[in-house]
Amino acid sequence: MRSQNTGAIENVIRELSEQDILEIFKRICMIRYFELNVKKAFDKGLIKMPIYLSVGQESVAAALSLVYPDAAIFGQHRCHDLYLAYGGSVEALIDELLHRPTGCAKGMGGSASIHSPAINMFGHDGLMGTQIPIAVGYAFAKNKRTLAVMGDASAEEDYVLGALGYAAHKKLPMAFVCMDNGLSILTKVAVRRNWKMTDIAAAFGIQAVEITDNPWLIVHHMRKFGGAMPIFMNIHVVRHLWHNGTGVDGPPEWDRFALIKEELQKVGMNEKITSIEEDARDSMDRAWETQLALGTI
Repeated sequence: MRSQNTGAIENVIRELSEQDILEIFKRICMIRYFELNVKKAFDKGLIKMPIYLSVGQESVAAALSLVYPDAAIFGQHRCHDLYLAYGGSVEALIDELLHRPTGCAKGMGGSASIHSPAINMFGHDGLMGTQIPIAVGYAFAKNKRTLAVMGDASAEEDYVLGALGYAAHKKLPMAFVCMDNGLSILTKVAVRRNWKMTDIAAAFGIQAVEITDNPWLIVHHMRKFGGAMPIFMNIHVVRHLWHNGTGVDGPPEWDRFALIKEELQKVGMNEKITSIEEDARDSMDRAWETQLALGTI
């Protein structure tokens, strides 16, 4: 069952240093305020392409980028969060969304197909789940740490399941992450299947866990897995806006950003996180104002 507490471990935050906690929070804030600026630009008609925003699910990319760095990144259509968390240029992503040749994919990838050699991130081709077998092929050929991210609907494609089996057979250095919001656009998981991805992954011999989007929990399990690869994490997330675009159908099931702030305030970090959030908001606002001042195509 979906819950903001799925797989919760009491006081798991104590396993992290204050430095790591604040760094994860910083990356969450950066993604959140970048995406809110995307929404603002889109609503003004300045962005002409379809957009897939990460508002609500920022914590996953923020945690992964800290605990699983220096990986080849194979994201899905909703991937602004991964790009930013792994250190992609903010200005280059803004330019990409504004159709400029100075964008991270020369203005040709758009929101759904972010490609960035600078951070070893490979653009998604737009077909559901194809990034997974491609990522497996990369990991097999290069024998390098590889992050493969999918949605709960993409995970149902037959070539995804076959790729998981091959990764398990070859013991490839991979982390598979399913961003499970319980929906394929609007169709719920229960309508589509009666099985769980973690059961499938485990049947292949992959270490698998099903948890919520608590970043401290993600770090805990990534560290617990250690060097044993491949691994599979089914993470319950909540996108606050439409699958494509900026609309809102109602209040989110939960807001991990708000929950994190509440938790950090309780442990005495309110002053520090307030400063971090304000800096992130101001930084993203300035970046967008600067790039927009250059005009649109």
